[in-house]
Amino acid sequence: MSWPIATVVTAAGLFAGTNIDDMVVLAVLNASSRADGRPRRWQIWAGQYAGIAALTVISLAAALGLTLVPERWVWLLGWIPITLGVRKLVIVIRAHNSGKHVSPAVATGLIGVMSITIANGSDNIAAYTPVFRTIDATDTFLTIGVFTVLVAVWCLVGAWLVSHHQVTRFIQQWGAWIVPVVFIGIGVYVFGKAGVLGM
Repeated sequence: MSWPIATVVTAAGLFAGTNIDDMVVLAVLNASSRADGRPRRWQIWAGQYAGIAALTVISLAAALGLTLVPERWVWLLGWIPITLGVRKLVIVIRAHNSGKHVSPAVATGLIGVMSITIANGSDNIAAYTPVFRTIDATDTFLTIGVFTVLVAVWCLVGAWLVSHHQVTRFIQQWGAWIVPVVFIGIGVYVFGKAGVLGM
């Protein structure tokens, strides 16, 4: 396999392997957007790009020997989706008790989507750092280019997963309960990946 193709394939595999779980997050965000208009589509895209960019920058810095986020603190990122999920669940319960309708949206803006992306991708740093440490500048730029293209692919697939009207109707009816539970689950998942639950 020639040099650029090998780099592209490796980068694509690295991205897919570390972000397959992000597809669930994108599906939930897109379902919320379709059902209630929040977060907006551009905020999902921009937040996803900003989150992946932050994870990549942290990994590049770590590859150069800098420690922007000590590994022992990475598990703290799990509190972001858990906090958002619990807060939303409390709002849903109060609204249900008073007979009001509530939006399924948990992350309603760019910062919220970015925070969820970073929290869910906390393990990416451990995978990206050794790769960036062992490749040269040309391969690094090529790898970042592949990541940039694949973020768009992920966003498109996440939107496609909830493109059916039945899914949208289901989210409108039950999303206010499902979405916060999913986000709490994401936080627990981050704890599990960081090894906190086994301590």
